[in-house]
Amino acid sequence: MIDHTGINVSDFSRSKKFYLAALAPLGYEALVEFAKTETQPVAVAGLGEGGKPDFWLIEGTPNKPHVHVAFRAKSKAEVDAFYEAALAAGGQDNGPPGPRPHYHAGYYGAFVSDFDGHNIEAVFHG
Repeated sequence: MIDHTGINVSDFSRSKKFYLAALAPLGYEALVEFAKTETQPVAVAGLGEGGKPDFWLIEGTPNKPHVHVAFRAKSKAEVDAFYEAALAAGGQDNGPPGPRPHYHAGYYGAFVSDFDGHNIEAVFHG
């Protein structure tokens, strides 16, 4: 089981706003943030739900190759809401909400690229 993961983003403030909007339908919020200081060379934010930060944004050169992160949704409606919120926040369509039976029966997902080209997904395993 993965405890947490993170990605490097080129524009920390812009990316933080994007991810907070895109992941809000999944219950995510900003839980921890460390500003850039003399002893902290980059800004860092921990997002999560239920009080546990499990997705970290790190100011810096974006990961290459781009990262794919899939967030578990509790319903098809949450997947749809994620997709709409992510697009409204400036994300680019990378696969609209719908079934993906080639992955497995009951797989319902949506894909959006963030500002740095990372492939972000919400998925419901119905």
